[in-house]
Amino acid sequence: MKVTKMLFIVAVLFTGTAMAYESGKVDEICKKPQFRDLSLPVYQEPEKIEVPPESTLSFLISPWAKADTIKLTAKNQDLEYSIESNSSFHRVKAKLPATFNGQFVRINVSAKAELGCSDKNGWLIKVADK
Repeated sequence: MKVTKMLFIVAVLFTGTAMAYESGKVDEICKKPQFRDLSLPVYQEPEKIEVPPESTLSFLISPWAKADTIKLTAKNQDLEYSIESNSSFHRVKAKLPATFNGQFVRINVSAKAELGCSDKNGWLIKVADK
């Protein structure tokens, strides 16, 4: 009986020690990309601000987003864009196509971060008629 109790105590102590072990390696937390500072006014009630036809838009994306994963669409169409990157942000610039004149347009953007997580955002604008 004493041997059984002794084995039980050793097993408990060993398990507790093994569970307390940490490899010292901390899992990296993925920060999702952030999107901000759209240069065009977002369409809202009661202001109902419209943007000029064929406007150029720009916005910023956090620097930990991978520039090659940025996707920009409007009305389910890919938009051509340019990117200026530095250590503080990626600036994305695009021009609204003439086909959007007089329409409501949802601009959607998505990107992946360096560690793999992703995020998306969007803005509703109203393009004035020519």
